[in-house]
Amino acid sequence: MPLTTFAHAIAAAAALAFTAQTGAQTDAPDPYADARAVMAGVNEIVTPNGIQELMTVELGGMEQWISIRGSDRDNPVLLFLHGGPGAPEMGVGWAFQRPWEDYFTVVQWDQRGGGKTFRHNGEAASREGPTRERIVADTVELMAWLREHLGQERIIVVGHSWGTVAGFQAAMARPDWVHAYVGIGQIVDMDENERRSHELTLAAARADGNAEAIADLTAIAPYPGDTPVTFERIGAEREWAVHYGGLAAYRDNAGFYYRARRLAPEYEQADREAVNPGGILSVTALLDDLMAVRQGDVEQVDFPVVFFAGRHDLTTPSDLVEAWYQRLEAPSKELVWFEHSAHLSPIEEPGRTLVALVEHVLPLTQEQPQP
Repeated sequence: MPLTTFAHAIAAAAALAFTAQTGAQTDAPDPYADARAVMAGVNEIVTPNGIQELMTVELGGMEQWISIRGSDRDNPVLLFLHGGPGAPEMGVGWAFQRPWEDYFTVVQWDQRGGGKTFRHNGEAASREGPTRERIVADTVELMAWLREHLGQERIIVVGHSWGTVAGFQAAMARPDWVHAYVGIGQIVDMDENERRSHELTLAAARADGNAEAIADLTAIAPYPGDTPVTFERIGAEREWAVHYGGLAAYRDNAGFYYRARRLAPEYEQADREAVNPGGILSVTALLDDLMAVRQGDVEQVDFPVVFFAGRHDLTTPSDLVEAWYQRLEAPSKELVWFEHSAHLSPIEEPGRTLVALVEHVLPLTQEQPQP
């Protein structure tokens, strides 16, 4: 299987696809250096009580990279947990995050196996211990560190795709530290997620009269069924889910999203080149863990919940999220629809995302915690 196809297949297993990072070697001139310098100037935090930090913290015995940015460090802390596994979003945050920083202190984190953290620790160290339990524990450790570092008792936990697994389970572990949990591209039940994604994608192919897509999708049916979930089977399904706008609405690819890393001030060329091998390692290690996710079995939580649901999402189909939302009991809950998004609503509808955070999430930080 060609490298790009293989990378898509692996990413599909994790619910958020990523493409292979190919190109020049790390010792070659970086053609995007000047553009990143311009972007860094535009996004520089200059307010008197602002915060702009890029550093490593030790989580689970491993040094891991985080970014902390905000116009006022006294604003509520928002911890953003990326998808994948191993698909960091620190490198695309410049495209949507800067307006958030007027209302929140935003923390981006390259999890173990992801981006800058993978590059920093190397492949051998990154192979040790990447499990769902370990990454959830890392998340809880980071929450504890942020509470002390920023002097705030509670945190907004925002998970995207795979990040909704680590984020939701960390919030379950320490609800007393959580203002609210926000799920974007929420994973509910991975078996049902894959079945529904296949069903919706096949329906789109039939409506389109796409014989090639119909043949590819029926060849892997029943999906996932009782046959082991492999990169090849997932790749066959996700290739067409992406083609029919299931990752980025109205687009047959998400190249615009992946290429955004080239302009990230936080990322050097070597960091970008670390994304793909780190992602392959991460998904290889975590695929079975991911497929075992059954978060929809949870019926009650002790923290507010807000779901951001893309109407066109075939990667984590939003009707599953809606069904869970209806039966989930929480101190407060909200389901916010993004009518022109699939799986990448922060960058597909950045204005709508900002408004949703300010209208539906920020007020939850101003309420007094229950005794």
